[in-house]
Amino acid sequence: MATAGAIRPINEDKMHAFLGKVVGDFGAALSSSLAYIGQKLGLYKAIAGDGPVTPAELAQKTSTNERYVREWLINQAAGGYVDYDAASGRYSLSPEQAVALTDEASPFFVGGGFFVVKSMTAAVSRIEDAFKNGGGMLWGEHDPDLFVGTERFFRPGYAAHLIASWIPALTGVEEKLKAGAKVADIGCGHGSSTIIMAQAYPNSRFWGFDNHEKSIETAQQRAKDSGVADRVTFGVANASEFPDQQYDLVTFFDCLHDMGDPKGACKRAAEVLAPDGSALIVEPMAGNTVEENFNIIGRTFSGASTLCCTSNSLALKGPALGAVAPESAIREVVLAGGFSQFRRATETPFNRIFEARK
Repeated sequence: MATAGAIRPINEDKMHAFLGKVVGDFGAALSSSLAYIGQKLGLYKAIAGDGPVTPAELAQKTSTNERYVREWLINQAAGGYVDYDAASGRYSLSPEQAVALTDEASPFFVGGGFFVVKSMTAAVSRIEDAFKNGGGMLWGEHDPDLFVGTERFFRPGYAAHLIASWIPALTGVEEKLKAGAKVADIGCGHGSSTIIMAQAYPNSRFWGFDNHEKSIETAQQRAKDSGVADRVTFGVANASEFPDQQYDLVTFFDCLHDMGDPKGACKRAAEVLAPDGSALIVEPMAGNTVEENFNIIGRTFSGASTLCCTSNSLALKGPALGAVAPESAIREVVLAGGFSQFRRATETPFNRIFEARK
């Protein structure tokens, strides 16, 4: 056994490989901030819309400063986010880059993620203090871009999978929604998931609840803009206290693991469901063992969980399930809340979709 302070031999090849990872992470962290700027200022969309551009042309098209744009483009090309033609000195986006960075209707769109990263990074000093002194930081205390980014990041996946595969994987729910059902969407945020369901099932009635008042205001406007305000009602409510309508379906989209009282939320869901109703619980993809999270998805979700999800629950003195909670932990909370049936209905590379029934 090595004694304290003993010097262990270093394998230089392994050292250089590790330092390469670290420098790569330095570049990725800095580039993420620049990608956020590219999203905010429309730089990617300008390149995608007008084809290969020089730094001066891109600056003119976006009313930005050419000197900053020049440096930004070098960074983006070095990271593989844009392509560069040395012969012409012009930058462009490949079809794949263009879809991922500019097409908000595509399931491959990732632009919202940069808003999330920017806002969570802004919370570092608060989270550092929580590491030392305990407590946490509520969702509503984060940079407002967290709410913008969360909607923009999750909406493409909901649009691609919610109607096509997640609801059909539940027991008899699709048929109920087509005929006319009542649905409560808990932790609805800006209402993307609620509105997607309302558009797909015109015979059904929907309620969306969130404890963040500004998000509900945004959701109400989104419903009006989408033409579903006559069948969708948004309101401010806690997950353990939302109104009883004897719903046919209660949904939790990427939110149960953040809550201060997830058991209480499940208990309320069980109380307000019709006798043959179901709960749809969408959670981030995570492993059932610690080591199953040692991959790019686990790295991303555990990072977000440390800076936001776990912190929110701890601020409320909750159990802090976190974004990488194993299925067993989700199951325990759901069954303790009053449900008797729990199963993984389907999944995607980024999500686990669970069904709970009374």
